[in-house]
Amino acid sequence: MLDVRRIRTEPEAVQKSLERRGKGYNLEGFLSLEAEKRQVQSRTEALQARRNAISKEVGQRKQQGLDAGDLLAEMQGVGPAIKELGERLKVLETRLEQAVLELPNLPHASVPDGNSAEDNPVLKVVGEPPVFDFAPQAHWDLGPALGLDFDAGARVAGARFTVLRNTAARLSRALIQLMLDLHTTEHGYEEILPPFLVHEGCLLGTGQLPKFEEDLFRTRDDPFYLIPTAEVPLTNLVREGIVEASALPMRLTAWTACFRREAGAAGRDTRGLIRQHQFDKVELVQITTPETSYEALEEMTGHAEEVLRRLELPFRRVALCCGDMGFSAAKTYDLEVWLPGQGCYREISSCSNTEDFQARRMKARYRSGEGRVDLVHTLNGSGVAVGRALVAVLENFQQADGSVVLPDALRPYMGGLERIQPKG
Repeated sequence: MLDVRRIRTEPEAVQKSLERRGKGYNLEGFLSLEAEKRQVQSRTEALQARRNAISKEVGQRKQQGLDAGDLLAEMQGVGPAIKELGERLKVLETRLEQAVLELPNLPHASVPDGNSAEDNPVLKVVGEPPVFDFAPQAHWDLGPALGLDFDAGARVAGARFTVLRNTAARLSRALIQLMLDLHTTEHGYEEILPPFLVHEGCLLGTGQLPKFEEDLFRTRDDPFYLIPTAEVPLTNLVREGIVEASALPMRLTAWTACFRREAGAAGRDTRGLIRQHQFDKVELVQITTPETSYEALEEMTGHAEEVLRRLELPFRRVALCCGDMGFSAAKTYDLEVWLPGQGCYREISSCSNTEDFQARRMKARYRSGEGRVDLVHTLNGSGVAVGRALVAVLENFQQADGSVVLPDALRPYMGGLERIQPKG
């Protein structure tokens, strides 16, 4: 959530920053409501002052034995008017709060201008795409013989669900374990196993609500949502609390299943594992001080990159432009892995600094050594998406006979297997 005080004192600067988002965000609605609120407050204060003056004058007239009927008659109209204005003020405050919740974070000055993914600059490329002496297959053609059962997923749950069998299920588990071990033993993250259901306040806190409710799965009889990412429960561990500065930075990691309707992705990536309603992800979250959050963004992105290096996958880092960033982000890096079966790079991790945007919504603060209490900065990133990592391993290490050679880092988690073989 944006700082309302800044909107009030620097509306032109905030509006200019919002316009970099290029999606029609503006302060017109908020400023109009704010002006009406000031008018109501002014009218209320004037009526309250008049009521106090009448009360004083009535008392004086009574002491003097004078008639106060005209003042008492006026008083009968002042009270209801003040009550009506008070009710109007409550409505305006609710609408103002809603208006602020629907405004995205302001992009950091270093974020490039642009409107879409086509405007995202590539910052670096790591590794070379493999060269095959045969036509490489996409994972939806290669995978069924290795345990990707798309038909069973459709029978059990419908479109955009997949059953992983035997080797594929084991490979997915191995990828999760590799990532968690790397992040906890080498990168200093605390492993968390959070709930997969959260209440509305958590999603308000991290920015999924109210704007993106159509992308969420909600339970029918209880006030819970299935998590779209572990970012939600992990970041909310510090909601409505004060953390001592000595406890920062907090580094948290978790494997969870994630659930998304993908309401805005109709017709996109309908084949394979790229865009599913349910998928596994290892998430990274950092809670930091404002002074260190951009160092933390570089660090976290490096941690996600290390997963891809261990898996010997070619990838690149891109900086998201203003028009392509997520709602809560002030700055985002995407990591894109090469998929030879599709002949392109695809996102496998997104690492963002939200600055104090989420913290203000969550009331998440820290106490400095001098005793000052301020909002924390929160960061989140994929460390990495498990299904997409599985896809990348299958496509990059496939062999002409349909087998897949496993990268060295995965072999201990696969019982020493050096390659996986197609069934039958």
